[in-house]
Amino acid sequence: MSEFWLISAPGDKENLQALERMNTVTSKSNLSYNTKFVIPDFKVGTLDSLVGLSDELGKLDAFAESLIKRMAQSVVDVMEDAKGKVQENLLANGVDLTSFVTHFEWDMAKYPAKQPLVSVVDTVAKQLAQIETDLKSRTASYNTLKTNLENLERKSMGNLFTRTLSDIVSKEDFVLDSEYLITLLVIVPKPSYTQWQKTYESLSDMVVPRSTKLLAEDNEGGLFTVTLFRKVIDDFKIKAKENKFTVREYYYDEKEIKREREEMTRLLSDKKQQYGPLLRWLKVNFSEAFIAWIHIKALRVFVESVLRYGLPVNFQAVLLQPKKSSTKRLREVLNSVFRHLDQVAAASILDVGVCGDPWAAAQQPGLLSLRLLPHRPQSPGLETGRHH
Repeated sequence: MSEFWLISAPGDKENLQALERMNTVTSKSNLSYNTKFVIPDFKVGTLDSLVGLSDELGKLDAFAESLIKRMAQSVVDVMEDAKGKVQENLLANGVDLTSFVTHFEWDMAKYPAKQPLVSVVDTVAKQLAQIETDLKSRTASYNTLKTNLENLERKSMGNLFTRTLSDIVSKEDFVLDSEYLITLLVIVPKPSYTQWQKTYESLSDMVVPRSTKLLAEDNEGGLFTVTLFRKVIDDFKIKAKENKFTVREYYYDEKEIKREREEMTRLLSDKKQQYGPLLRWLKVNFSEAFIAWIHIKALRVFVESVLRYGLPVNFQAVLLQPKKSSTKRLREVLNSVFRHLDQVAAASILDVGVCGDPWAAAQQPGLLSLRLLPHRPQSPGLETGRHH
């Protein structure tokens, strides 16, 4: 699991020197690995539009994060038999997520920086909305198929009292199409096998001698056949119950058994056919959604920095990857180096950024969450984030 902080400071000489001091201190003390987070020069527009975009980007950020978690979970669900290989399918632009974030470059072809900011945000929002729509339809079809298959499989996994018997019995086990005779199935506890063999012929009149056969067993007992005359069925059931033998209501239907088997074969085939295309779609669109998400982070840094530090646009964003067990000390260094921006605000923001609002919904290691916590545009200080 990786953690990242994204900070932004004014780009004047004093703060560039502060950034350099931060890099020197964190490097010497082995607190974090720092890289510049390069953001293009966008068309700023009006202050009102930036304030509106700040709110919209916050919502879009949360939506993108939720979508990525759902897509990652879908990969886990689809790869149910190969969960050890899930991580290698959660990539961004062909590389692991950490590498993509630490080497982030704005995609000018997909999101032209020369367009108005509103247009860029709208492009990202439409892309994510389409991915979500496709995700719902594709996973709904697959999940319905998977549920139907699981329901059929579950029928064959219960005990002898509840499970389907289509894979246990055969036509030869029954007397069929007889006006007078019928074959019943009886569940006998394992300790009572000997008693059953000695007594089943005398439980009622008109039981066919030597007509019992053990068909299947589970941990508790066995499934036996017995053939008798139809007119003594009720009497036989009563006597069997008195001896703790259970007659299971079952009537052999060759057409129904065939239908069940064909349905299982069809569902297995359909699931196999859908597996590959769905997994490929998830891999491609997880990458697209994650890339779009990090672009949203860049947009949020730009908008919040302009609102916070003013015009002309002049700020520097830095991505920090804290070393393990160094977050407390790293907070102290950042607070100290950038105290001049606003001591109270900086301390407060750093505390919230590092400690607040962690997420744990997606339990797949390596899925990254780069958080930018919203602050009032009037508050000077640092933007901080978490990236899991």
